Amino acid sequence: MSRTSPLHEAHAALGAAFTDFAGWSVPVRYASDLAEHRAVRATAGVFDLTHMGEVRVSGPQAGDALDAALVGRPSAMPPGRAAYGLIVDEDGGILDDLVTYRLGEQEFLVVANASNAGLVARELTARTAGFDATVTDESAGTALLAVQGPTAALVVGELVDADLGALGHYRCTPTALRTPDGAEDVLLARTGYTGEDGFEVVLPAAHAPAAWEALLSAGRAHGAVPCGLACRDTLRLEAGMPLHGHELSRDVDPYAAGLGRVVKLDKPAAFPGRAALERLAQRTPERVLVGLRGTGRRAGRHGYPVLHEGRPVGTVTSGALSPTLGHPVAMAYVENGLSAPGTALAVDVRGRPEPVEVVELPFYRRAR
Repeated sequence: MSRTSPLHEAHAALGAAFTDFAGWSVPVRYASDLAEHRAVRATAGVFDLTHMGEVRVSGPQAGDALDAALVGRPSAMPPGRAAYGLIVDEDGGILDDLVTYRLGEQEFLVVANASNAGLVARELTARTAGFDATVTDESAGTALLAVQGPTAALVVGELVDADLGALGHYRCTPTALRTPDGAEDVLLARTGYTGEDGFEVVLPAAHAPAAWEALLSAGRAHGAVPCGLACRDTLRLEAGMPLHGHELSRDVDPYAAGLGRVVKLDKPAAFPGRAALERLAQRTPERVLVGLRGTGRRAGRHGYPVLHEGRPVGTVTSGALSPTLGHPVAMAYVENGLSAPGTALAVDVRGRPEPVEVVELPFYRRAR
């Protein structure tokens, strides 16, 4: 039986259609994928992301412990900062991509993908066993909401007293969110997964219904609408952001995925997969992740072959007809020698080769 968010009844009342995702029943859309996608690009969308996992790591050696568990260097972050990172296996394969928030000198919060939440909690527990640090899986009692879009700051600004102007990208702060039930203590972060400005609200699951109601109520004046996972997928694709299970997996290393920048081989800590990544950093990957721009109307989808002069040279990992740009876009792993922008390729769409061109990611970049 699928797990449900504490907002399940609220979603149903709004007419949401549900789908199973990583063992959760989640809203895939409320009215229209396209309308929700466009709302996030033009105004704002409100998302329920409670299916994500949250793991707290605390104690005098919490930073050092995470340095020994992840490819990055969380100990170097000051409190109030966040960082995108990875956890890999001994062969350098990607177990999950994560966002780590430093809440204080001795306290961090690691947010994992829903399908890997249990794995990440177990791995962090095992990898930090020799440190003066405590790992607590708080996923079951935690809710995560997000407001994304050009008017997101206006929506959130009506409900908190935090200085949003000082809350830069990949920063976080504790604050109180005003709801119909009173002010609730939350962690407010500004990261995003849509290519737009956006905020995340982390809070106890019991307070999620009141927070959801407050965000939707404040958002109406600013064009905000509830949004499901279908538009979230096309938004992140346009923004060139990888998804675990598509662009990222145990079979992919950070360098092939274009994420070598998050691997900190200059840190003193040893971590599982370090030796493999040191070797991988010295070689040229056989296949690398690229963006593909189509010229027709038929989009390549996950698993479709990529061709060069009729020869298979790669595989599409994510693809769709871009609602914002009006043409097909896709991410794919292709042979390194065919990865330069401007390279002409094709995608086999149900037996018919559709012309595409390699382009730099992201496909869409918001105006600053």
